[in-house]
Amino acid sequence: MDGGQIHAAAIAAAELLSGSECSYPFGPEHQVFKVADKMFLLLTELRGEKIITLKCQQEQGELHRAIYDSIHPGYHMNKRHWISVHPGEKITAGLVEQLVNDSWRLVLNGVPKYKHPRF
Repeated sequence: MDGGQIHAAAIAAAELLSGSECSYPFGPEHQVFKVADKMFLLLTELRGEKIITLKCQQEQGELHRAIYDSIHPGYHMNKRHWISVHPGEKITAGLVEQLVNDSWRLVLNGVPKYKHPRF
């Protein structure tokens, strides 16, 4: 997938998640999706290339980086808990959707239940 396709797949997945809110807290070139006021997805560009950055369990992040040559440690984030997905042949819409869903779940699990969106 190219960067535009990755962004489109990530946005489509994020918009379906309960309590997901889009904002631009870092400026118009950085689209952010949050749940319970916590970021789970960042869409941006790095050296002219569209990428997404998502929260990920450390072991899962290591596995993804070993399998996919276009998944790297999180750009401008904690390198152990965030990954960045760059354009690449092995990246699919299904993978992007899975990563977005996993990131949303991981972030939501880290906030108190009373802050969770109503399903």
